[in-house]
Amino acid sequence: MPDIMLAPKVFDRQLIARHLERRPKGHDDFVTRLVLADLEDRLGTVTRDFEQALIMAPDASVLPLVGRSANGAFAYERVSTVRPLAGVPLVDPEMLDLPRRGYDLIVSIFDLDVVDDVPGFLARARAHLRGDGLFLAAAIGGDSLTELREAFLTADAEVSGGAFLRVAPFIPLSEAAGLLQRAGLALPVSDVETHIVRYQSPLSLMRELKALGASNPLADRPHRMATLKLIQAASAAYEALAGDPDGRVRATLEIVWMSGWAPHESQQKPLKPGSAEISLTEILKPRG
Repeated sequence: MPDIMLAPKVFDRQLIARHLERRPKGHDDFVTRLVLADLEDRLGTVTRDFEQALIMAPDASVLPLVGRSANGAFAYERVSTVRPLAGVPLVDPEMLDLPRRGYDLIVSIFDLDVVDDVPGFLARARAHLRGDGLFLAAAIGGDSLTELREAFLTADAEVSGGAFLRVAPFIPLSEAAGLLQRAGLALPVSDVETHIVRYQSPLSLMRELKALGASNPLADRPHRMATLKLIQAASAAYEALAGDPDGRVRATLEIVWMSGWAPHESQQKPLKPGSAEISLTEILKPRG
């Protein structure tokens, strides 16, 4: 039998699930609200009737039941990929065995931030789409949380004499479209929405990340608790790096959006090389 190449384990989803379960009741998840508002704007420009639409996220409790395209409202089927939720299917994002196939819309919110095998996830999502079905995903990516990453590198060097990976790796915008193409999706598009979010203190940011399930979710994280000395050193480094005169601190948040379509004969095809009717040499030839 051939060897099966497994993606290296990057994220501890059991830890992420515990963080999501423990977040304070009534917590205002403004990051998800921001992304869902952007999703609504993006779908509002799509002139399609979506008859079978699915939306998924690590915690499906924050997801809407209804969406709206330029053609009108449609119903979402919800799926959770990390946190169990009564009445909602829980699907392993590494296997992505969704309830059915033939969706004409699949939306993924932050799943790419918790999955080890990103190309595999995208390919499996593509396999659940009907021809000319739309896949749309949002992920925290790019230079997000770069201030926190640098603050902890400084603090670890000062307190522990070494460096540890304490902030999860993110998908670079430059790689997003290529990942969609690799998954077999046509007409791939990727872009980024950059937000500068301000917090009362670095500790407030750390608490927010824990409530989102994003507080160092790495499987290969340091297995000792962060000490008070380390947290204080990281807070001081953060304030020096991204502190404002009013005492608040800034955090960079970049949302990478990715979209692609399941291939279909009706889609626009690129011209074959040499099929142009006018020569580029002729266009660029000096006039006189």
